[in-house]
Amino acid sequence: QLKLVESGGGLVQPGGSLRLSCAASGFTSSNYPMSWYRQAPGKERAFIATIGSAGGSTNCADSVKGRFTISRDNAKNTVYLQMSNLKPGETAVYYCTVHTGLSRSWGQGTQVTVSS
Repeated sequence: QLKLVESGGGLVQPGGSLRLSCAASGFTSSNYPMSWYRQAPGKERAFIATIGSAGGSTNCADSVKGRFTISRDNAKNTVYLQMSNLKPGETAVYYCTVHTGLSRSWGQGTQVTVSS
């Protein structure tokens, strides 16, 4: 059974950094691009970044370019999101997702709170 488990969230001060992890199991994650989204309170879920199956290609939202980096370690079936210079408006639940061609699956999310 496909499963995505996010971790690494927490409370961070404005300007701080966090690294999120997404552990994949139940499927061959190295065959698929994977992405990160976030959902702030009262807002729709929004795209942050995506990475190709081999990790050689990435794309991210303009709002996070230069501050967030997506990467993956296929040997560990894990995708990462390194976030720096975090802003208060980026408080949200951060989700990992994959579309296997049959359906899109989501993790349970990890809460990131940016506050002083």
